[in-house]
Amino acid sequence: MILARFKGSLLSKVPALPIVHRRWTSHPFTLIVIIATIMLGACSGDDKEAYLEEPVDVLYNEAQNLMADGKYMGAARKFDEVERQHPYSKWATKAQLMSAYAYYEANEYDDSVIALDRFIQLHPSNKDVAYAYYLKALCYYEQISTVERDQEMTENATKTLNELITRFPNSKYSRDARLKLDLTFDHLAGKEMAIGRYYQGQSQHIAAINRFKTVIERYQTTTHVPEALLRMTESYLAVGLPEEAQKSASVLGHNFPGSEWYIDAYQLVEGKIIREEDIDDPWYKDWYENFSKIW
Repeated sequence: MILARFKGSLLSKVPALPIVHRRWTSHPFTLIVIIATIMLGACSGDDKEAYLEEPVDVLYNEAQNLMADGKYMGAARKFDEVERQHPYSKWATKAQLMSAYAYYEANEYDDSVIALDRFIQLHPSNKDVAYAYYLKALCYYEQISTVERDQEMTENATKTLNELITRFPNSKYSRDARLKLDLTFDHLAGKEMAIGRYYQGQSQHIAAINRFKTVIERYQTTTHVPEALLRMTESYLAVGLPEEAQKSASVLGHNFPGSEWYIDAYQLVEGKIIREEDIDDPWYKDWYENFSKIW
């Protein structure tokens, strides 16, 4: 009786197996699948790792050590863990920015921008917000491609640099941002020039003129303006507008009197070759005569 009672209590602790209809077990493959499913379900609970919370200083120092060793992705995850486990500690805010920097160092620019946007949104008055804008601008700036390709990253860098300069004009990061902003403008102007020259080569002179105007009006401080004025002069002559060509050449002469671009424009509108090396150059003479006939 005692043994029977002991067996009954032991069996009562064993979870009941699902009832399997007899006709399902008639097929050996079906029976194997059912048994395997039950065994996997039983094992899954044993293999699950227990959540381990670590002290905030331990997590932060581990992340710093990974950064020092150049293991940036590992560091980023550790910094993320600082915020996840200790969201209300003073280290959580620092960890957000450090995580973004670690992603930047790992060339994971998209993840870095996401982290920086979140930091800026959550801590708009933090003393490191100017740096967050600067780092975000660098994420875009370092992805700028050649002028032949899409300039989305250049435009994003320009926008972020402008925002940094506007919000924090006296920041130490704004000084470098102004230099980089000039380079992004020059790059965008170079893209417009490349398109304009292409249209000009295809004899689509009105489209070319519009591109050159964009350079002159929107990117006045760039190195591309003198060439843009010369190309406008050429295109105006090509479509039979000599007065407009003369205006472009005059603006070029007033602002860049000693440039090679102005000499080319002057020779076109004045009908003279003043460079000695151009007199005997067959290519230049042919080019000059084509525009001179229109003029």
